Amino acid sequence: MAIQRWDPLREFERLHDEMDRLFRTSTGRGGVPAPVSDTNVPVAVDILENVEEIVVKAELPGVKGENVSVKVEDNVLSITGERKFEHDERKDTCLRVERCYGTFSRSFSLPPYVDAGKILADYKDGVLTLHLPKRAETKPRQIQVKIG
Repeated sequence: MAIQRWDPLREFERLHDEMDRLFRTSTGRGGVPAPVSDTNVPVAVDILENVEEIVVKAELPGVKGENVSVKVEDNVLSITGERKFEHDERKDTCLRVERCYGTFSRSFSLPPYVDAGKILADYKDGVLTLHLPKRAETKPRQIQVKIG
């Protein structure tokens, strides 16, 4: 699996946005901040490997299953989707919005021993679980040694 590259400019943009939000709300100007709409909503993943497969678990709290997409193209696994901000403007008054809303995307390069045609995906309780089986020829096998 490929390591995601750290982008220091994105971190500075986030810091700027947070400082701007802090000053707007503490001075009483600007009213209630709008929900965060970022094209890079963070997606935490765990990647586990055993003899049979690689398992990817992605945390997607508050995301409906129909808003999640998984695809493999050019040996790259991509998880994309959207976490929507839902509230009734006629009834609800936002006092604080700290969770991230908007689109998200995570991509991983697949190792050559993964059988991309047999990938399975399950989504339950806000966790997307991907099972990436290994090709049969790459799995270890026991070879019997004849004596004598």
